[in-house]
Amino acid sequence: MTNPIHIRMGGYGPPTTGFSRSLKFIGDRLQKEFGDRIVVKYVWNIMDFGYRADDIWWLVEDGILTLGYQSSSYLTDRVPELSFVDLPFLFADNAQARSAMDGALGKRLAQAMERETNYRVLGWFENGFRHISNRVRPVRTPADLKGLSVRVLPSKIQARTFELLGADPKIMDLTEAIALITRNGIDGQENPLTNTVTYGVHKFHRFHTLSNHFYISRPIFLHRPTFDAWPDDLKAAMQSAIDASVAFQRNLHEQEEEESRRAIEAQGCEILELDADQHKAFAAAVRPIYQEARQSLSEDLFKLTGTA
Repeated sequence: MTNPIHIRMGGYGPPTTGFSRSLKFIGDRLQKEFGDRIVVKYVWNIMDFGYRADDIWWLVEDGILTLGYQSSSYLTDRVPELSFVDLPFLFADNAQARSAMDGALGKRLAQAMERETNYRVLGWFENGFRHISNRVRPVRTPADLKGLSVRVLPSKIQARTFELLGADPKIMDLTEAIALITRNGIDGQENPLTNTVTYGVHKFHRFHTLSNHFYISRPIFLHRPTFDAWPDDLKAAMQSAIDASVAFQRNLHEQEEEESRRAIEAQGCEILELDADQHKAFAAAVRPIYQEARQSLSEDLFKLTGTA
């Protein structure tokens, strides 16, 4: 074909991660269907080229990349409704979280993103439940976090959560966090086990608490003018490929969490599982944030998760 449509997909992890493999899943499916009508290229990890992780937002919004993904917490300043899914202990398990993000809540948040940005949002990857790691001491209760500096995503609700837990939250990009962790410039961080291992944090943090305090999704977003200009069959095929890739990625995420736990244990780290009472103590410590959130967020959002 003389003028194929170019599709450039990017992320911020090695090509072996579930997110990168899911981008390849999308590209392979499209190439199989459209052949030389399209050209698909990948930038697996923009940080390899000197970018910050949060640069993925403008790289897609300016059309340099066609498609990207990023944790929704990074966009809460521009799209305040996204901060709703930063609330701690909002979802009980993967099934509840996935149902909400695939249903009315995910649709509502996608619409909010599209109102405020130059994106077309077509799905939600799973970053999953997040846990606390640190280099100082075991964390079994909120009191154990007192005074620890902990990196959090750029979200006021996440920062407030760790304030309520007694920690000293530090909002920063992933690139900054990795640099500080490797030179012991910060005590702790919070991430799914997969991220902790992918970015080598387990080599510096001995203590890992399975707190399940946040469940975070990563919107899959495209440069809206590019996507909207595509022929209808390609737009439909992209949506279908993304739908399939979400299921693919979530299955990979479950496997990666298990593999990452083994890697953390092999490193000689301590993994602490909270019992029911310990978990309740964490949830109780952050309960005030719900009253605070109801003053700034629509009650409709709570209804969409059954937490009204």
